[in-house]
Amino acid sequence: MAVLHHQLMKMLLVQLLRVAWVAGTLPIIIASIPTSKLSWLRRTLLGFAGRGKTMHSSSQKFTIPQRFFLHFYAVASIWTTLLLVATWVYAYSMVPMVAEPFSYSTITSFLTGGSSIRTGSSKLRLSYVAWQAVFLLLLMEAQVLRRLYETIHVFNYSPSARMHVLGYLTGLFFYIAAPLSLCGDCAVEVFEFLSNLVTEFIVRGKNQMPIPELEFWQVINPLIKLGWKHWIGAAVFLWGWIHQYQCHKILGSLRVSRQAEEYVIPHGDWFEIVSSPHYLSEIVIYASFVVATGGSNLTIWLLFVFVVANLTFAAAETHIWYRQKFEDYPSDRFAVIPFII
Repeated sequence: MAVLHHQLMKMLLVQLLRVAWVAGTLPIIIASIPTSKLSWLRRTLLGFAGRGKTMHSSSQKFTIPQRFFLHFYAVASIWTTLLLVATWVYAYSMVPMVAEPFSYSTITSFLTGGSSIRTGSSKLRLSYVAWQAVFLLLLMEAQVLRRLYETIHVFNYSPSARMHVLGYLTGLFFYIAAPLSLCGDCAVEVFEFLSNLVTEFIVRGKNQMPIPELEFWQVINPLIKLGWKHWIGAAVFLWGWIHQYQCHKILGSLRVSRQAEEYVIPHGDWFEIVSSPHYLSEIVIYASFVVATGGSNLTIWLLFVFVVANLTFAAAETHIWYRQKFEDYPSDRFAVIPFII
């Protein structure tokens, strides 16, 4: 009975996350269909998603300062750190992966970045899932901490820049659901593990709790034993991470030594090819999670599709704004994805 309850809870969490990403993606895709019959939906979404320079004057009701973006990354940093620490402790408590690096059973497994664990044991498989979640959450931690830093030290939001309160709430939801999606396959087990630890602490007391013995190599070694796909994913992540930081520095520098409401055409880095390179690099970052899991995790795929749909929708509006604002705007720039959009 307990096992059945456990499986139901795990299935419920995963399905809720998937439904959330689909529910967030479908309206954007439908609104992007070029037909006048859906113009009302497009206007509605733009009213909710618009912010700063792309927010129309008619959408100023129920808005908050754009500098509240800080809340997204503060919440994301705290939440991702909690998930990372909890999942890492849980993974450390599991039976470690037993095979040596490069001991792949087939050529196909090697080329696809298969894990070096023996999948015959469900406990070993769960150990692998937990360590993979640790790997993904480490990447997410690097992302949200850098975004928190940028919001405080790089960006200089205009005093009049606003965003819709529904867009604000959506952002908060995203930065809670996205890290959870990265560890969704073991989140229930992690929660139960921590609950048992708390219960044991209450029953036995602090002095009766066993003192954990941490071995550095055992903490790190399972991450090293993950397949090639994880390290390829990390390389893709770093590529997008670096370019997003550079593009954010360029955007932040545009507000230095000029009037608060003045806008100029950004140049440098990926700005030479697309109007919203910070969105393009964000897409690259979330694509890295798909790569790191070998494309086998549907929840992460749906998270990625939502990111692509949401940022492409916003980038298209930004691209239109730039072209209307500046007569000399470079005609060879795309909105967000080079040679496509």
